Amino acid sequence: MGNKLLLIILDGVPYANWRRYFGGLEGWVQSGDARVWKMRANLPSMSGPCYATIHTGTPPQVHGVLSNGHIHRVQMPDIFGQVRKVGGVTGAVTHSWWSTFFNRAPFDMVRDIEYDEPESDSINHGRFHTMTGYDHVNQATPCDADLFATLTSLCGRFDLDYGILHTCTLDSLGHRYGHDCTQMDHACALLDAMLANFLPAWRAMGYEVIVTADHGQSLRGHHGGTGEDQQDFALYYFGDGEGPDSDVLLDQLQLAPTILSRLEAPIAETMKAASFLG
Repeated sequence: MGNKLLLIILDGVPYANWRRYFGGLEGWVQSGDARVWKMRANLPSMSGPCYATIHTGTPPQVHGVLSNGHIHRVQMPDIFGQVRKVGGVTGAVTHSWWSTFFNRAPFDMVRDIEYDEPESDSINHGRFHTMTGYDHVNQATPCDADLFATLTSLCGRFDLDYGILHTCTLDSLGHRYGHDCTQMDHACALLDAMLANFLPAWRAMGYEVIVTADHGQSLRGHHGGTGEDQQDFALYYFGDGEGPDSDVLLDQLQLAPTILSRLEAPIAETMKAASFLG
């Protein structure tokens, strides 16, 4: 393996919110410790299809997750499997759909909520949550600081080569309140502050870090369509790789081959987009 890398996905955060409210991340950009680009989600710009696109480097029309109603084991090469091919250790602290897509389907809440499977050819160390009971009244999301701490623990205990963390807090709040409101202003700033408590530790442990989203949201809390507010989000990169000019629009299809190139793991033939980091 080459570098070690963590992918942090904050679900449903539109580009404008990243650049306006995430002062910690923006401060690292200003200091030269991070770089930021705009990335565009594939269509439909909703969670399930975007999760599968992020990890397979293929569009929904190829990987088969066509909506949030198509939750099944994805039969395409993905980041976990490619890392395991060269002996890398993988971990996930995410919503249970990631386990369903890339490890086992259907998700069994007792069997799959937490596991350590060193011989797995996919996810070696999984810590999942289901958001059972989620609706517009019940948030049903874990505390983000707890998720960040769990990922940090997995890195320390198992020396992950690749780890992913995914949280739905801001997506859920956006569906509930929209984005032009004090609740969202506060939630973005609070999550940024929680993240700031862990980023230096991850870097000190030797990890490159990518912080990004799966899709955006409209002011009214909608996504799935073609609006730039629904498709576009920021991508922050902490590491030594060389990237394009800051005004280059990145394609979500580029994320999987970029991560694998940084890890020096094989890029599957199905991942046809170019890496944006050298």
